[in-house]
Amino acid sequence: MIALEQIRKSFGDRVILDDLSLEFAEGEVTAIVGPSGAGKSTLLRSIDFLERPDSGRVRLGDLVVDAATARRSEILSLRRSTAMVFQQFQLFSRKTALENVAEGLTVVRGLDRREAEREALAQLARVGLASHAQHYPAQLSGGQQQRVGIARALAMRPELLLLDEPTSALDPELVGEVLASIRAIAAEGQTMAIVSHEMHFVRQLAHRVVLLEGGHIVSDAAPEAFFGPEANDRTRAFLREYHLAHGGPDYQI
Repeated sequence: MIALEQIRKSFGDRVILDDLSLEFAEGEVTAIVGPSGAGKSTLLRSIDFLERPDSGRVRLGDLVVDAATARRSEILSLRRSTAMVFQQFQLFSRKTALENVAEGLTVVRGLDRREAEREALAQLARVGLASHAQHYPAQLSGGQQQRVGIARALAMRPELLLLDEPTSALDPELVGEVLASIRAIAAEGQTMAIVSHEMHFVRQLAHRVVLLEGGHIVSDAAPEAFFGPEANDRTRAFLREYHLAHGGPDYQI
């Protein structure tokens, strides 16, 4: 289990995360939702210190990484147990899909080239791209590039997979293929934290839905409660605003 304990993060005078605590249970998908500027991506990036918190701790088993005293070795240990899927893919343009996935296997996990390529091909197969292993990013659609990014993250065998708006940079017709890959990986029991604005997908996929606003968690509930009539007032208002802005399923609001 990975836990955030009293995480605080500010940019200048603006408090983004305000003494926030949150646990990610093994085998569960935690969806993090909220209005624009709520701190969702900052929360996700604080988990592996891509954004170093001002204060607070990240706990991973016996490892406790305190923002105030964290050593580089502790942060690296934390990052070896997590992997991030970014909004903008961030693939190496001059490396093939296979090479993009294999890179971390040689640099981080220390596998030799042959073993790394074998593992990379297996991960590409998990996201339906084994036949595109020798393609360069420019030869792939946005959805395919994002699936390479997912394969690259999975190759690290993370205890917690972090996905930051994985479909936000995609054309609408490409969203489905990426969501299908994420759904399949979740079904295998991969622990995930996903920031998403795809409410229908969140409702189907997540074990828990966390609503973040003003640096605070204002709701933490199972999907049936989050999207149901017993949801708190702020959740109901958020879903109403979402429906007005995006359309889609008319949740009980």
